[in-house]
Amino acid sequence: MSVLSLDLFLKEQRQELKRRLPQYISGIEAPKVLLDAMAYSLEAGGKRLRPALLLASLQGYGVTLEKGYDVACAVEMIHTYSLIHDDLPAMDDDDTRRGKPTSHKVFGEAMAILAGDALLTLSFEVISKSENLEDHEKVRVIQLLSSSAGPAGMVGGQVADMDAEDKHGLTVEELEYIHHHKTGDLLAFSIEAAAILANAPETDQIHLRMFAKNLGLAFQIKDDILDIEGDGEKMGKPLGSDEANQKSTYPKLLGLAGAKEKLDWHIQQSKEYLSKIEQKHPLLHELTDYIAKRTH
Repeated sequence: MSVLSLDLFLKEQRQELKRRLPQYISGIEAPKVLLDAMAYSLEAGGKRLRPALLLASLQGYGVTLEKGYDVACAVEMIHTYSLIHDDLPAMDDDDTRRGKPTSHKVFGEAMAILAGDALLTLSFEVISKSENLEDHEKVRVIQLLSSSAGPAGMVGGQVADMDAEDKHGLTVEELEYIHHHKTGDLLAFSIEAAAILANAPETDQIHLRMFAKNLGLAFQIKDDILDIEGDGEKMGKPLGSDEANQKSTYPKLLGLAGAKEKLDWHIQQSKEYLSKIEQKHPLLHELTDYIAKRTH
């Protein structure tokens, strides 16, 4: 599987999500300002990494991508809601996201909160109404998504992250706990959900879960590194924001060289777990390298 084929896959799936995501909102009977706020953040672009991981995993199992699009769009709604709320003054207090004003800067804080709430709840409706899933698949996927995004998952990770800002001398283990949940759980969901939809063996699901958890940490470590030496224009935010906000990061705790060693270790772990799966997943291998080498 060549880099070109991965680039083409990512481009095609971004275009497909760009086409599909607005359709879930267009038929809702709700105040226009709410729908506009939802669409504003949902259509802001981004890497669409979580849907890409889900769809690439499905393709590896030879399952038609059509079966996964509703779940892929649902996880992107969850991710988008979390970004809207993360940007609020009560949390990270960011003015820009992906080079555009954040939701609360455009629509006000109250509407940004409600737009995030709406995307969160809409995601579960999308899965429950999917015509491409069996009822037992819907139940398992919704249960997994609830756990991954809820208090034991992404939300709990965000709380730990906020608590850590008041601490001095955060350990690497504490930082890993934060990112396992804040970032890793939703990435892991994307891959585990695909395994459910593909009716993959239980051993595959276990290996894919560990692959995804290591990949999630690698993604966050790379984010921390890019905040120091990335392309600020492509990232859509100024470099050095973590340092300015006094956030605990891998380079801060381990040094830049140590953070890069940690990144390489988790990338290698990801590949080792992926190699244990009998079904070959060339796109997931390429996506792992993409995360390690990305510049924004």
